Amino acid sequence: MKRFLIVLIALWGTIALSAQDIPQNVQYTRIYDFIDELANENIIEVNSGIRPYSRAYIAQLLLEARSHYGWLNTRQQKDLDFFLQDYAVERDTLPTNTRIHDSNNQNWDVSLWQPAYHYFDDHFKFRATPIIGGEIWANENGAVTKRYWGAELQATLLNHVSIYASLRDNAYNGEWLSRPLTKNDARITRGGYFNLLPGAEYKEASYGGDFSDMRGGIKLYGKYGSVGIIRDNIVWGESFHSSNILSAHAPAFPMVTLNFKPVKWLELNYIHGWLVSNVLDSTSFFMQQTDPGIYEKMYRPADKYMAANMLTITPVSRLHLSLGNSIIYSEDAPIISYFIPFAFYKSLDHLTTKGLNAENQNSQVFFMFSSRNIRHLHLYGSLFIDEFQFSRLKDSNKESNPLSWQVGASLSNVPRNFYAVAEFTRSNIITYKHAVPPLTYTSNSYYLGHYLGDNSQEIYLKVGYRPIPRLDVNISYTNARHFNEYSYARETVGNTISQSAFDDLTWQCNKVRLSGLYELTNNVYLHAAVMYSSTKGYDRSNKTPALSESNLTAEHYLNLWTPRFMHGDLWTVEGGLNIGF
Repeated sequence: MKRFLIVLIALWGTIALSAQDIPQNVQYTRIYDFIDELANENIIEVNSGIRPYSRAYIAQLLLEARSHYGWLNTRQQKDLDFFLQDYAVERDTLPTNTRIHDSNNQNWDVSLWQPAYHYFDDHFKFRATPIIGGEIWANENGAVTKRYWGAELQATLLNHVSIYASLRDNAYNGEWLSRPLTKNDARITRGGYFNLLPGAEYKEASYGGDFSDMRGGIKLYGKYGSVGIIRDNIVWGESFHSSNILSAHAPAFPMVTLNFKPVKWLELNYIHGWLVSNVLDSTSFFMQQTDPGIYEKMYRPADKYMAANMLTITPVSRLHLSLGNSIIYSEDAPIISYFIPFAFYKSLDHLTTKGLNAENQNSQVFFMFSSRNIRHLHLYGSLFIDEFQFSRLKDSNKESNPLSWQVGASLSNVPRNFYAVAEFTRSNIITYKHAVPPLTYTSNSYYLGHYLGDNSQEIYLKVGYRPIPRLDVNISYTNARHFNEYSYARETVGNTISQSAFDDLTWQCNKVRLSGLYELTNNVYLHAAVMYSSTKGYDRSNKTPALSESNLTAEHYLNLWTPRFMHGDLWTVEGGLNIGF
């Protein structure tokens, strides 16, 4: 802990003591979509490959857009006015929607619609909002409901300290239906499932799935950036569906963060995270008394950490080029050299392990580009490299490099108030895996990168229309495919990556989803959707497996990667009302 505090102080010393740095939850997609639309229109400029944005940064972007108010169409102007209400405290003012407060005191505000409490003065800003909501999914297999409740608190002290906390209690229920689901069937998200529901670790619950989600942190911020300790989800990558670098699909994890932007054209982002390995360590246990005088060993999971950085350069306006690297490592304690925010971690790893002829830790390199140089159009792409050898590019070499790549484009307001997204992702064999189980590119058994894992590909298409302020109607198509399943065995890995990628299907999901969302007031919204999905497993039990290949039946593959609730060809209806996100 002493070493950690020294590192934290050293990082803070790099930042000159002036924007607040409270992250805006990445699940609030409406504000991120609006920021993206404004950037596509060349009204603002943003590095959208690193999320979440801070609330103060969003307020700054909205104010910049307001300075070009005449460039916006009528719907965009009304949406801008609407969002500015939610970021009032960040602008040193109060919302002007319905509220209750002392008319002689303009520093605080209690809003019933939107539900919130606001306060600000020269040295202290505070915002509290409730979180409550319910959703339902229903198809011929039955129905699953979700409810959640909690609260979110945000505060800024002395214009240099940000504090925030968000707690929500969640429950899935599937037992009360005419065609009952078991409690495991109601747990429609878990590590390994190929869906985009937020990751969770369930508590015991007789009615289905019950889990809590606690996010929060404290940050010191100044003119050139911030440093903090938080527990949250982050996204690195320009993706609209699931990033192949850091996707925020896994449960939130604690981390040290650094954002450093000394000039407009250069930005450094860094994290050091404490992950959950879900791998028991046979050398780490405590003794539990089960009966008087009788004790048993209770094993603890292996420690697992992650260090990652991303350097973004803007050589010309609206063109962002990013280069970064990361390392997943498992040791008894964090390694101090991985707290260096601008290091190349593979080199540090070799210095630590090569002399002992020990297994390396798991390092990665990634690249991103984002261009909005053509008005209305956003072109983007990312490359995630787990391991790379130029010799594997030769036709005579059957081995393929374990890597993942993604390209996409989004188009805004062509025609007016319409938008479109197209995205393609491919991940080679064993890209996110490792021979040492605690070193896989996962946390809580969820992939940190693309949700489909390795040897998979996805096509994602979406067309939407925003006819009036606060309303978004869209239709999307997803073709998600997972091919031969391989494990990572060190001695035979050359044979494994010599197999043909994207060869034999083991799992596939095609779905078309029509959805609508209307935000009644800030943080209160209704949403509904109807979806047709066809999710299948493919039988490989009679095939001769390659080394490290798992050949299972179609049913095994389907159960492994899909909740029972979504098996087969289905029409599913969704709906919900939410306060908070």
